[in-house]
Amino acid sequence: MKISLLRSSWESIECEALIVPLFEDEGMDQSPVSRLNDLLQGLLAEIRDAGEWRGKSGQLVTIHRPKGIKAHRLILAGAGKQSAFDSAAIRQLMTVAMHKLKDKGFQRIAAYRRSTIDLASATQSATEGLVLGSHQLDEFKTESRGTGFGGEILLLTDQALAEESQAALRRGEILGRAANLARSLVNAPGNRVNPSQLAEKARQIAETYDLHVEIFDEQQMEEKGMGGVLAVARGSDEPARFIILGHMRGAQNQPPLVFIGKGVTFDSGGLSLKPAQSMEDMKADKAGACAVIAALQAIAQLQVPVNVIGLIPAVENLPSGRAQRPGDVIRSMSGKTIEVLNTDAEGRLILADALYYAGRLNPRMIVDFATLTGACVVALGHFRAGLFCNNEPLYEQFMQAAGRSGERYWRLPLDDDYRKELDSPIADIKNVGSKWGGAITAAKFLQEFVGETPWCHVDMAGTDSFPENHELKGPTGFGVRTLAELAMSIAD
Repeated sequence: MKISLLRSSWESIECEALIVPLFEDEGMDQSPVSRLNDLLQGLLAEIRDAGEWRGKSGQLVTIHRPKGIKAHRLILAGAGKQSAFDSAAIRQLMTVAMHKLKDKGFQRIAAYRRSTIDLASATQSATEGLVLGSHQLDEFKTESRGTGFGGEILLLTDQALAEESQAALRRGEILGRAANLARSLVNAPGNRVNPSQLAEKARQIAETYDLHVEIFDEQQMEEKGMGGVLAVARGSDEPARFIILGHMRGAQNQPPLVFIGKGVTFDSGGLSLKPAQSMEDMKADKAGACAVIAALQAIAQLQVPVNVIGLIPAVENLPSGRAQRPGDVIRSMSGKTIEVLNTDAEGRLILADALYYAGRLNPRMIVDFATLTGACVVALGHFRAGLFCNNEPLYEQFMQAAGRSGERYWRLPLDDDYRKELDSPIADIKNVGSKWGGAITAAKFLQEFVGETPWCHVDMAGTDSFPENHELKGPTGFGVRTLAELAMSIAD
């Protein structure tokens, strides 16, 4: 797929499909609606009066062989209200439109830019949306269609093209492709991506994009005392891996940003076995790891002048005669002992070792992404991830990056009262509290292994995949763009 920015009128461009965003609150006498209605000889007014077109967000209407326009098809794309048409809305509009058009066999699609925001921001968001919408998740089908739309897309504008806008297009394409990489990795089932295979994919990406890579096997983890990772991995025949990716383009003495992703390639719950239906989507329990790997790829491609280290503890959580038992006491890398009352609360055990390891790297900040708790889904649903942070400047920085990415978060508390839930009579801490406030007690558990380092924890359990009734299906690639935007903001 090739995406280009072109200064041209939407009327004169020859293509198989032309996407024109229209707002629900603009009158028929406003441009370009009035011009479009004139060219269509009043057809736009007719379908609007008939209630077939309202301009609501997500609505698409196709007009074949429109008169007065060189495009073979005119795609009227609902843009919602003008006041709400920001970068996120542009991205969403282009994602939905491209998702509808990608399988039509078209070779040339054009999209007309309508926005009140600057051209560079609009270009990046539109490009991200087009790339996200073009992605296919059918690689395991006998007749796979490959990576999606393979033709040409023209982004049309009536403004002069500046170098900044061309850079924004490239940035949007890189971020979109990185998010799609994460989506493909998350979509891969446990028999296609186990911990060793995930480590090998990370190695291949590192070699392609000039990232430093180091992968610990179980013997190396044993030597380092990574008891949390090893305890979770014990039940599976697939050995654990601890993946380290490094992008060191900042000053030599610059403390690194450390991004951590939970990498449970399949989660049965262990001996605290999940119900069968709850296991069906547990290939997605590695979504945090996939986000970190893909974000490092994007950061490397963009050559961001900053030091970033990605840490991925990768395990498979299965029951067996070797598996850890409810009631076991394990020793984490930090030296703290953990009473494991529920083997299905395994993500926090592997993250405990990763967080402690991160602290030894003298980081500027630590950010972890994890599909950690069902409690967070109950609290926030599928459209916002839970965000916990122990540092106000980092929180502000993170939310600004999130705003640019279009990915949404909601801050949850880290009050010390919740820590009492984790008191154990036989160990330093237990891995679960009561059924109340489960996302918070999980975050409080993680905080035990962070120390004083500025830290954000993202519980992305509800945002890793689109809900069943959504226009799009499957993994979202959530977190990739936020992490990349955060790294770019630090470099600036």
